[in-house]
Amino acid sequence: MAPKKSKRSASESSSSDSGPDDRNPPPKKSKPSDKGSSKKTGSKEEEHSFALDKNRFVKVREFRGKLFIDIREFYEKNGETLPGKKGISLSVSQWNKLREQIDDIQESVEKLG
Repeated sequence: MAPKKSKRSASESSSSDSGPDDRNPPPKKSKPSDKGSSKKTGSKEEEHSFALDKNRFVKVREFRGKLFIDIREFYEKNGETLPGKKGISLSVSQWNKLREQIDDIQESVEKLG
């Protein structure tokens, strides 16, 4: 029985290696919505996108009837730009709290930078 436990721990350690494999499910969930946004021009035209870097964008979009500010890294697959796993979606109230603290954040950046 002890070797089975060691095998389980070995499989558990290999399951941690599956972390990069976890990147595939979120884009699969996002693909239909992205394809839908490119096909449905009427409903998704209200999405606004602002480039931060080559593959990083801030997007203001509506999801399930609520407005979100999405700061996310994107990647290209088969000629399509798709949202990646790395990023954060802020509600309007969270976005406003962040905006209120911008001056303090900038001071910290200047002190540490």
